[in-house]
Amino acid sequence: MNTNTQVPPTTSAATSAPSSRALAGQVGNVPLTRVALAYVDKRINLYLRFGNPARTIQLDRWRRSAVFLPASIFCRIRWESNDHGTTRWQLMVMQACTPLDAVQRIPGVHPGARVLLHAEGERQVQAVLPLIDAIEALGIGPIDPSDISPAYWRTLGNRLSARLALPQYTAERHAAWLAGRELQ
Repeated sequence: MNTNTQVPPTTSAATSAPSSRALAGQVGNVPLTRVALAYVDKRINLYLRFGNPARTIQLDRWRRSAVFLPASIFCRIRWESNDHGTTRWQLMVMQACTPLDAVQRIPGVHPGARVLLHAEGERQVQAVLPLIDAIEALGIGPIDPSDISPAYWRTLGNRLSARLALPQYTAERHAAWLAGRELQ
């Protein structure tokens, strides 16, 4: 499989992941971030909780690869078990980067990504999942968690690491972030 596949850029940096149709008419090349996904019954479930991949490639019956454009935000959850029960819970909110950005090497993410939030263990993952559900159910209409402020995910990750109370994402915080994004 060729991991250097490239697609044309989008016309707007604010768009996190346009459809393949929108990519077809653009010029230039944009490096992609590939995220490995897998499912083996009662053994491993490596899946996206949220994010808008530019495309998804089915590799075989158990494996897929999601492809993201730069600046796309996505969440990958990893659950593993063996004959004795669950062995790993992991939730990572990441942002796809360009070749000029500093990236972190993450197994299954090629060439890497910027980690905004890393929750490890059932307790931490179970603490973050309701916050993601709350973002999707905000009173201002459904919001895709991939469209919210990266700073919120970093704050959430820092507070999780420090074992402090986790802040809710509010409509006011979202409006402030949208206003700031318009000024850029």
